[in-house]
Amino acid sequence: MAANTPTIDELPSLPRDEDGPVFREPWEAQAFAITLTLHEQGHFTWPEWAERLAAEITAAQAGGDPDLGDTYYLHWLKALEGIVASKDIVSPDEMVDRKAAWDRAAHATPHGEPIVLR
Repeated sequence: MAANTPTIDELPSLPRDEDGPVFREPWEAQAFAITLTLHEQGHFTWPEWAERLAAEITAAQAGGDPDLGDTYYLHWLKALEGIVASKDIVSPDEMVDRKAAWDRAAHATPHGEPIVLR
């Protein structure tokens, strides 16, 4: 890991058990991995990420999210989308196109099979 990349134990509020991070769905693990990769590539600092994620969680709580842990990665994904857009890593149009491609691929993929974007 890069020198400035946090360890798993340094990630605030990360759902975990005694074995490490807990992901309910594959997309949660993928969003987690994308975030770490973008950070390691130098697209944003860890304090920038932590601030963005905290802001998303705070906004959700202010909007009525009971913060039971089941929405954590929804906040993570929203923070990831926000930081990617603010840093011009992916344009808003590209993000819309990628979401649409993902949605089409997910609907065309049989249950239990990996989703492949073409």
